[in-house]
Amino acid sequence: MDLLATIRIYLRVVERGTISGAARDLDMSQPSVSERIEKLERFLNTRLLVRSSRKLTCTAEGRTFYEQGKNLLDAAEVTINSVTPSNEQIQGNLRLAAPQCLGEIAIHKTLMNARAAYPDLRIDLTLSDHIADPVTEGVDIALRLGRLNENGGYIAFPLGWVARKLVAAPSYLARHGRLETPADLALHPFIRLKAFYVNDQVPVMRENEPIAQTRIKTAMTVSHWRPMYDLVLSGGGIGIVQHPACAEALAQGRLVELLDGYRIPPLPLNALIPPLRPLPLRVRVVLDLLKQDIPGLLEPGA
Repeated sequence: MDLLATIRIYLRVVERGTISGAARDLDMSQPSVSERIEKLERFLNTRLLVRSSRKLTCTAEGRTFYEQGKNLLDAAEVTINSVTPSNEQIQGNLRLAAPQCLGEIAIHKTLMNARAAYPDLRIDLTLSDHIADPVTEGVDIALRLGRLNENGGYIAFPLGWVARKLVAAPSYLARHGRLETPADLALHPFIRLKAFYVNDQVPVMRENEPIAQTRIKTAMTVSHWRPMYDLVLSGGGIGIVQHPACAEALAQGRLVELLDGYRIPPLPLNALIPPLRPLPLRVRVVLDLLKQDIPGLLEPGA
C-alpha cells in the first residue's frame, strides 16, 4: 500500500464528509476510494470513520490521524520542495475559503495569478458566509471578515479593511426622499443578508464619535449578497453593501451613499492559516499573492 497516497485520500474524505465528494476531487471511483480507506483501517487496526447513510464522521482516533496525517503530508511537501524549489514543484491541492461577496468580487485576480505562476497547483475555492476555521475545517487558507477570537488556534495575516456602504438607488430616493439622520433608517424598508443585523440594528458612526447602534426596519432578508444587492439597485429599499461590490455603481450614480457625515464601520479582513511550521510552500505562495492583490481592491482609508 502506498501509505502517503492513501493518507491523502483519507484527508480528502474527511474534508468532504463523503466518499463520493472525495472521489470526484481525486478523479477516482467511489469503490476505489472505499477500498483504500478500508485497507488503511486494517493497516492501522482501528476504526477511523463512522459511516451513515448521508455522511462520514471521524472517530476520536480518526480525528487524531487526520490532524497528524495532514502534518505528515505538509512536512513531506516541504522536504521535497527543499531540494526542488522551482515553480514546477509547487503542486498538489490548496483549499481556500472566503466570504461570498468578497470571494466573488476580489478573489479571481489571485486565482488567475496563481494559475499563471504555478500551473500544477490545484485550487479548491469554497465561498460561504459560514465562518471557516482552518484548524477544524481542513482548509489551507481562510479569509475572514470581522474581529477575530483572540484564543483562536490559527495564525492571522491582516489584509486590510473592507468598507461597507449604506446605499439606495436614485429611483428609490426620488419616491421616498433622502435620509437626514440615522433615526430615519427605521422609516425605510431595509434589505439585508440573513446572517447580518439580526437584531434589527446597524452600527453607525461619525468622525470622533463612538459607534451607535441604530434601529432599522427589515423588509426582506436574503441568503446571498447578489439578490440583496440587485433589490437595492432596483429601488426596492435601502441596504448595506461591501464597497468592492458597489464601487462601480456608486461611481456611475446608479447607487447613492446615504447619511452625509455618517458611515458604517469597516470590517477587518484577515487571512487565517493553521499553525504549521514550516509553512508548506503552496500555502506560502498563495498567501503572498493574497497579500499582494487584495489590499488594492479595498477602499483606501477604509
